[in-house]
Amino acid sequence: MRVSVSSPPRLLSPFIHSPVSFTPSSIRLRSPAATSYPRIKAEVDTNTVIAVSVGVASVALGIGIPVFYETQIDNAAKRENTQPCFPCNGTGAQKCRLCVGSGNVTVELGGGEKEVSSCINCDGAGSLTCTTCQGSGLQPRYLDRREFKDDD
Repeated sequence: MRVSVSSPPRLLSPFIHSPVSFTPSSIRLRSPAATSYPRIKAEVDTNTVIAVSVGVASVALGIGIPVFYETQIDNAAKRENTQPCFPCNGTGAQKCRLCVGSGNVTVELGGGEKEVSSCINCDGAGSLTCTTCQGSGLQPRYLDRREFKDDD
């Protein structure tokens, strides 16, 4: 009478390239140099590649853009600015809009009467310090305009 010998169980996994069988002969001690390990097969779909690429690009841009602006600011600070201010034509002062540069404001009271008083906006000077160049007469660089300067 013959007894059938069943084959040893096999581990089937989509991540392991070749199935690993568990047999008593496979559980023998080997030297570390002679040990072979099963190769792991990694399947990467297109969405994973895109997600990793976007993540790497985001980190690179998150670091690269601020570094780029800092170097541009440093380079701009080293160059001399000679461009005249556009709103005041390089004078550093702008004509007062309330008195239109005269320094006086005329108010009609009625009945043909007029009252002439000193302009309260420019204190009778007729001009104000240019708010673009802060009176320097030089056009500020683009990156220098980010700084808020209070007029009070």
